[in-house]
This record gives sequence, C-alpha cells and structure tokens, in this order.
Amino acid sequence: MGSVLNAVCRMAGALALLAGLAACGGVQTAPDSTFVLLDGSKKSTADLKGKVTLVNFWATSCVTCVAEMPKIIATYNKYQPQGYDTLAVAMSYDPPSYVVNFTETRRLPFKVAIDNTGAVAKAWGDVQLTPTTYLVNKRGEIVKRYVGEPDFAALHQLIEKLLAET
Repeated sequence: MGSVLNAVCRMAGALALLAGLAACGGVQTAPDSTFVLLDGSKKSTADLKGKVTLVNFWATSCVTCVAEMPKIIATYNKYQPQGYDTLAVAMSYDPPSYVVNFTETRRLPFKVAIDNTGAVAKAWGDVQLTPTTYLVNKRGEIVKRYVGEPDFAALHQLIEKLLAET
C-alpha cells in the first residue's frame, strides 16, 4: 500500500503546479522563467532564491487586481526588510503604457514585469485568470497558489513562517 501511495503522490506532485495544489504535502519548484522588467532589465526564477517572494499575475483591467494592490504594497513594505520580495507580472494583453502608468501613479515599490509574449504565464501553470498569485519560499519552491484575492491575514502568517525558515 505504501508504494502505491508513493507512486500516487509522485504523479500528483507532477500535476500539482497545474492544479495549484501542494500534492501530498509536497511542493513544486518554481518554473524556469525570464521576467522582463519595466526598465528593460531581466530577472530569472533563479534570482528569486534566497528570499520569500510573491509572484503576482495581474492586469490593469482586472478590478480585483487593482483592489488588492494596496494590500500587496503594504505586505511588501511590512516584510521586505526581513528578506521578502514581490514581483508583479502584467499579463500579455495588458498594454505596456497602461502598466507603466499604473506602476508610476500607484508608486509600486517592487519590481514589475510585462509578460508580452504570454510565455511566463504559460510556464507558471497556464495562468489565465487574474489575479493569480504564487508564494515562493527561499529555496525557489512554490508553497501556495491563490486564484483571486488572498486572505491577507493568512498570507501574512505563511510569509512569517517561511521567513523564519533557514
């Protein structure tokens, strides 16, 4: 029975990223991606290691995304000094000028990337609904996926737990 369960867990683990679940208590490594930031520089998934990082797929046309952004900013400001980071990834259909305007007028304090080809969203589980947010631990593993606005009190508890890990 144990070997069957292990086999099921391995198969479930392989599908976990797509399903948005941490199958059998396991975690998935964040997919290899290159994020093109608004300033033209690039950041890779490997650059996320060493910090707890929130990767937020969003769009300026998404009402929930716009509504949750002040909470994402507050979360970043609260935990950034402790080794926490945020990367906001604008969806491919979002006009770059809208993303730049939103970033500047809302004074987003974290890195913003534009996924102009859709390749990043595809790599991260074929993200189509916004907001979709991933919490990545210091080892570069996805520990939680949120579709829609997260429960920020629970998110903060999880961030604190992950920041305490060595």
